[in-house]
Amino acid sequence: MRPIVVKLGSALVADEQGVVRSDVLERVAATVAERARRGERFVIVSSGAIACGLRELGIAVRPTQMEELQAASAVGQGTVYRAWHDLLNSHGVRSAQVLLTFYDMAQRTHYVNARHTLATLLRWGVVPVVNENDTTTTDEISFGDNDFLAAQVAILVEARLLLLLTDTDGLYTADPRRDASARLVSEVRDPRELANYTIGESGSAVGSGGMRSKVAAAEMVTGAGIACVVASGLDPRALATVLAGGRAGTLFHPRRGREPSFKLWLRHAKPARGAVVVDAGAVRALVERGSSLLPVGILAVEGEFEPGDAVEIRHDGRLVGKGIVNYSADELRRVMGLTSDRVRELLPHASEEAVHRNYLALA
Repeated sequence: MRPIVVKLGSALVADEQGVVRSDVLERVAATVAERARRGERFVIVSSGAIACGLRELGIAVRPTQMEELQAASAVGQGTVYRAWHDLLNSHGVRSAQVLLTFYDMAQRTHYVNARHTLATLLRWGVVPVVNENDTTTTDEISFGDNDFLAAQVAILVEARLLLLLTDTDGLYTADPRRDASARLVSEVRDPRELANYTIGESGSAVGSGGMRSKVAAAEMVTGAGIACVVASGLDPRALATVLAGGRAGTLFHPRRGREPSFKLWLRHAKPARGAVVVDAGAVRALVERGSSLLPVGILAVEGEFEPGDAVEIRHDGRLVGKGIVNYSADELRRVMGLTSDRVRELLPHASEEAVHRNYLALA
């Protein structure tokens, strides 16, 4: 049976003073343990390390400097995991702390290693408790929010469900704190429906996420064939109801089909270091014929990158796809628009394809 990923935001793990919400965590641990005894497998993605660390350090206002946030996370990380360990252990369930960075997802070998580690823990009946390794991340290389981390983990373990527990009941048509007419959206079958809703970006006082990041995470996993539910972790019945197949919060239905794991990694985890602008003929070759991208179809090169980096492929302001490039940015600028024969004259050892079709994910 494919596993379930349960993510709790900072506002559920700790209150505004940074005190662990033991009642919420106990309810989740008890429910997970009960289902685990029936053979189901779970991964918990838990925020809250920075909030708990700030409390232990006696810092009342959340810092803005990266090094201070990293230090607070280092202090609070143990507090959060210890709470999960003790609660799960009290219900007879073993757990393991797993700290991931964006680099672990962006580098293919690290990605595969992380997948194997999580698969082994799940096979052993252990519940991985995952968080971002804030102590070593940077502004440029980070998930930015644990909703995206949870989505990446769900894709990584080929989950059947991503459950995003938050301090609201789910997705509303507008912000219910500002619009009294806002109503709860019970399900989303097509991402195009989201254009009809006003989706907020603000998170809680102790977290960095908001409903927009949850919707983006839902779009990521549903495109990978994984269902997603956004529901209230403060509702004592919501988690058990969803796990039992009932309705709570907002259900995002999975889209049909599932891409190979490499394409999912490339699409969602590998950061683009630049972009190439292509002509209409190249778009037809890529989309209609499933061909590779050749230098002759490239009109412009944006940014700086090296062979093996990911680049976006664009046409007329529209994203066509994303792929692993075989050239550096400087090399592509030398040969863009040229036929293969001319490219071989200028760069005798270069690959014929700028982006091979096997290393390309269309938008």
